[in-house]
Amino acid sequence: MSSKIIDLPKIIDRRGNLTVAEENKNIPFGIKRVYWVYDVPGGECRGGHAHKKCLEFITAVSGSFTVTLDNGTEKETFLLNHPYQGLLVDTGIWRTLDDFSSGAVCMVMASELFEEEDYIRDYDEFIRYKKNADH
Repeated sequence: MSSKIIDLPKIIDRRGNLTVAEENKNIPFGIKRVYWVYDVPGGECRGGHAHKKCLEFITAVSGSFTVTLDNGTEKETFLLNHPYQGLLVDTGIWRTLDDFSSGAVCMVMASELFEEEDYIRDYDEFIRYKKNADH
């Protein structure tokens, strides 16, 4: 899997720390959209889809949650709990986000504007997509 954790700059200051994310520098793509997920009720899951062309950088700006990535043959789970780290998610990867702590805020930077056609929301369709993409 080409998805990976990326450390962002952490500027330590006694008045409060600061982290910066810059497109095409520490975020390896141009950022066209930013959104955040919050107030997730206990036990709920977010995500549950893959993208055909959109890259995403997912970070826990507050609290924690887990991200499970699935490339169709193997799964890997990441705990996001530092605001100076994020998970780069490549295209063609199924993702689910769960185990949100109280007060968690998930921020996502995306390489593309929202287009429903870019989403694969059915897991069986995702598996068919992956098999076709590999040939």
